[in-house]
Amino acid sequence: MPVATGLAIGLLLATTSGALADPKPTLNQAKAKLQKLNDKADKVVDRYNTATERHKAAKRAYTKLDDRYKAKLATVAALRSEVVSVAVDQYKLGTDPTSWPAMMGAPNPDSLLSGLALAGQLSQERAEKLVAFDRENQGLKAERDNAQDALVAADKERDEVEKERSEILKLIAEQKKLLKKLGAYRAGNPNSTGIKYTGPASGNAAAVLTFAYAQIGKPYVYGGTGPGGWDCSGLTQAAWRAGGVSLPRTTWQQWAWGASRRVPLDQLQPGDLIFSEGLGHVSIYAGGGKIVHAPQTGDVVKVATLSSYGGRLVGAVRP
Repeated sequence: MPVATGLAIGLLLATTSGALADPKPTLNQAKAKLQKLNDKADKVVDRYNTATERHKAAKRAYTKLDDRYKAKLATVAALRSEVVSVAVDQYKLGTDPTSWPAMMGAPNPDSLLSGLALAGQLSQERAEKLVAFDRENQGLKAERDNAQDALVAADKERDEVEKERSEILKLIAEQKKLLKKLGAYRAGNPNSTGIKYTGPASGNAAAVLTFAYAQIGKPYVYGGTGPGGWDCSGLTQAAWRAGGVSLPRTTWQQWAWGASRRVPLDQLQPGDLIFSEGLGHVSIYAGGGKIVHAPQTGDVVKVATLSSYGGRLVGAVRP
């Protein structure tokens, strides 16, 4: 073998061997990768949750309007039947019950005149009602058509986000794999009874944190609204429901809902919602520099320090 050829082969083997022997990621590199995965998953899950909620709302609106529309149609059909019945009855009295010959030929003109006047009045009232109902139905049908358009749009949006479920599942698989490598994977217990809240909250905030602390130890589940697993906004929504306040479902919606309820981060009170990760995550302030939240896949509902978020905090809302 020529020396040059042997040298080339030796270099190739050395290069290949070096490529195969690349060192494993360091702990810090693995944690950084995990953070990126978590941030990406938060955004995808929130988009999916938002589309699902919009679809539910559109479907409820459509169903309600469609039921009203069908009820009105039945009423109009009954009115039409009454008007036709009056017309038939009048026709049986003569070719034109309001004509002079028909009334002159009647055995009792006074009785006939009274009957025709009443029949005419009823017919006119029914006709007026029918016109009013038809007019109302035209507007109602337009509303129903609008609701149907909204339903179609919501279906389309949901279908588009549904395609991202495969991405979510892929992200979850990556998260779990990395967490297990780090020895940090926590499956959680869907039946956990949590721990007792003993912090400084009072009033409805105390009810909120009592509920949230009772969920500690349950697994994070994307799209989870309990009782066996939660995502971040599912937990905050349910906790504040226990405190008597109805929050929207998703992180972005909760942030928008709280537009007039924002509070500075240096004036936090127990129960306040804390938004972070570019609005991809929401937690509940527990007092004493602590939060309770449902973090991400492979973790459980838990208490953490507010400072653990570093510079990733966006803002806070006081419901």
